[in-house]
Amino acid sequence: MRPKDQALDVWGDFACFTQPVLKVERFSYPVITPSAARGIFDAIYCKPKEFRWQIKKIEILTPPVYVALRRNEVKEKVPYNAVLRWMTGKEEPEPIWADGDRALLGTDEKGRTQRQTMALKNVRYRLHAEIRPWPGFEDRLQGMEAQFRRRAACGKCIYQPYFGCREFPAYFELAEPGAEPVASPSLNMEMGFMLYDVFDLSRPGGNEDSPCISLFRGVVQAGIIDVPPYESNAVRKGIRREGAC
Repeated sequence: MRPKDQALDVWGDFACFTQPVLKVERFSYPVITPSAARGIFDAIYCKPKEFRWQIKKIEILTPPVYVALRRNEVKEKVPYNAVLRWMTGKEEPEPIWADGDRALLGTDEKGRTQRQTMALKNVRYRLHAEIRPWPGFEDRLQGMEAQFRRRAACGKCIYQPYFGCREFPAYFELAEPGAEPVASPSLNMEMGFMLYDVFDLSRPGGNEDSPCISLFRGVVQAGIIDVPPYESNAVRKGIRREGAC
């Protein structure tokens, strides 16, 4: 049984889909990436051990418009394993310092800093995806699709979907399968190599997986991006060695 197309209309005030080569100042791609689109579907319905989402097509409903933002960001990140130890009581939680000088914190690697962000504003897309069951779960495809549609139709989600950064929430509405394209026919652009995903989508993932960057040539034709399957040769994948990509 072939997976059926599942479509969402998503929109928001701001978005930032950061290009991986830019480490400090954030500069967004002009459109949403397949990775960010998959994250929105995952936020609504996700069972990593049973299936994964394959983004098929992205319709751009509003032309990209950039806006410059200056934000305060903390320099530290909380390690995932540390959060688990805090939750289980094995360690005392350690705060992230937002203010303080070298004399107080003992280093320049803590505190906050101002960074420039070139984000998008007033974004709206129609995202198309399919559920791809992992081996052994193929007979549950229809049930998975029905559960996703029930959740999306009621506005249910595991966590608030977002456009690239968690402070940019994404709002969603279930779109009917086979709905007529509504993208702008005059929007065409060649974006070169674009981020496809940051994880290895060829197998079920785990909490300890290392990032595995993949790229593809992003082309917008008549307001639509056709996304190749992850296993396609059109997707440039990293090489995984000893748990790393």
